[in-house]
Amino acid sequence: MPAVGNRLLAQLEPYPALNPAHLPQADAIVILGAGTYFDAPEYGGDTVDSLALERLRYGARLARLTGLPILVTGGKPAGGKPQATMMQTSLVQDFHVPARWEESHSNTTWENARNSYALLAPTDIRRIFLVTHAWHLPRAVYSFEKAGFRVIPAGTGFTLANKIRIMDFIPQPRGLQASYYAMHEAIGLIWYRLKG
Repeated sequence: MPAVGNRLLAQLEPYPALNPAHLPQADAIVILGAGTYFDAPEYGGDTVDSLALERLRYGARLARLTGLPILVTGGKPAGGKPQATMMQTSLVQDFHVPARWEESHSNTTWENARNSYALLAPTDIRRIFLVTHAWHLPRAVYSFEKAGFRVIPAGTGFTLANKIRIMDFIPQPRGLQASYYAMHEAIGLIWYRLKG
């Protein structure tokens, strides 16, 4: 049921939304990839999936508000084109905001963090806005802090923002999907902390 899945996801959203009128100082914006929409006929091939598009939209908004440069990060864990390459294309074509850096070799959040740090460390960029879904932030923040960044969590797609409706107590595919995301994140966070 969506009511259950959303409550599980909400437990993974400890970081509040940023106040656009009072944004903290940072050196750059890092947007995490999410997935690929393969063989999209309306786009003539592979492109970013809907989760990645939500992250890109918010990252582009932050870039407009702050004037900071963007790094997009994501490899090709499921094959096809690297997510970072497709994210760069979407940022330019859909939001008219280019990314300065493209990290396209990572296949996990842990690798996103390590590879992004290796790319940005020579530029003395240490304090970043980290853009991902609110429920993915605990694992992402942990990974990027372990890599050496000072992280400002910049979540989007907050589950807590959803109002509960009567239909949320009827089993639906979106409830199963929310439960899947919650279990994936909880297990991933435990695993990352164990491997340290």
